[in-house]
Amino acid sequence: MLNSHAHEVQFIRDYIPPGGVDPLVATVSEELEAILVSFDGDFEKIAPRVPHGQRARFRRLSRIWLCCGEPQAADRMEKALDLIESEYMIAQAKPDTRMHIWIAKGFIKTHR
Repeated sequence: MLNSHAHEVQFIRDYIPPGGVDPLVATVSEELEAILVSFDGDFEKIAPRVPHGQRARFRRLSRIWLCCGEPQAADRMEKALDLIESEYMIAQAKPDTRMHIWIAKGFIKTHR
């Protein structure tokens, strides 16, 4: 879906073996300056938008967390694409360029 809307898509499996641990996935995504799109909620623990009482480990990692079923994911992202692109532009204009978006079955949530 993202390719069909002229967005470059890279797959983590092209950079690390399947089953790579989350911190490695986050590191590679950050180094590629990519927006990590995943179904894995664990990234909220290792790379929160606003860390509580600690220095952010992944200070440049942007991500889209798909909190919906895989069959719905492409449709939900396509319907949210204007919002995602807008949030990206807003983030790029700030000193902290990270973008965090949650896309669920019944809501879309952004963290600025």
